[in-house]
Amino acid sequence: MGEGVPSSPLPQAGGVGGGPVRKFGPRETPKAQKLRREATPPERTLWRAISKRQLEGWKFSRQMPIGPYVADFLCREAKLVVELDGRSHDARQEQDRRRDAYLCEQGYRTLRFSNADAMSNLEGVLMTIAAALNSGPPPAPPACGRGGKQ
Repeated sequence: MGEGVPSSPLPQAGGVGGGPVRKFGPRETPKAQKLRREATPPERTLWRAISKRQLEGWKFSRQMPIGPYVADFLCREAKLVVELDGRSHDARQEQDRRRDAYLCEQGYRTLRFSNADAMSNLEGVLMTIAAALNSGPPPAPPACGRGGKQ
């Protein structure tokens, strides 16, 4: 840098100051985009109820890649994944267990509901999701490290 120009307080690109550079694998973005376009009626019903911060102000995204998987609905702030399962999941229980274990290793909690629940008991599904959102870890303190006035 030129004389008299302060250096940036940010670490340099390439991992300097932040440890090893993390390598990311390919994301399932095309698959997620296809799933968004081809949402099932139960997915559309639940999405209408939780999109646009309608569920107690929590923000959800739908069909979001997390590692090799695509979560039906994801609240990043609460690290909560919501899955809607149809009859095909009855035969995929072992795959679902592996997926849930992976998500747990990444710090996510997973809630699973049947498509039938989303269609016939939406209010109960929303109450269960809200309870999970509100029972998570407390929010992080402000960046300044203080929780309020002292």
